[in-house]
Amino acid sequence: MLDLGLSKLAIIGVVALIVIGPEKLPKVARMAGSLYGRAQRYLNEVKSEVSREIELEELKSIQKEMQEAAHSIKDGVENALSPPLPDVESTWRDDERAHVVASGLRKVREFRRKKQMRSAAVPAWYKLRHGGKMHVISGAARVAKFRPNGKSNASFY
Repeated sequence: MLDLGLSKLAIIGVVALIVIGPEKLPKVARMAGSLYGRAQRYLNEVKSEVSREIELEELKSIQKEMQEAAHSIKDGVENALSPPLPDVESTWRDDERAHVVASGLRKVREFRRKKQMRSAAVPAWYKLRHGGKMHVISGAARVAKFRPNGKSNASFY
């Protein structure tokens, strides 16, 4: 802004002391300082607003370039994919049919496996007759049941 050195400030201070007087000089100096601060803040705000506007314009131009590039890429991809698209769609439909048949076969196999598991299981009446486990007993009940001293009637069930 202004190129004021120490010598120029001293000359301005002496002239102000003579013209204004020693009584009013501190008030005038405070007022001049506050006005100078306001002017600096205003200039900084104007500078930052101008720089923001410039950046905004740059960003808009970059956005426009990116949209044009994306549009050109999209057009290129669509042009490249349009000739083989019917072949891909027919293959997709064939794969879907094969998947439906395969899933039906898988369901049949699962049903057969589950049915075989149910029919191969040991019936409950056989387990009751031959001492198969029907419920879980605690460790203390197991010790009491199989104690070697002859007490096999446990009341822990």
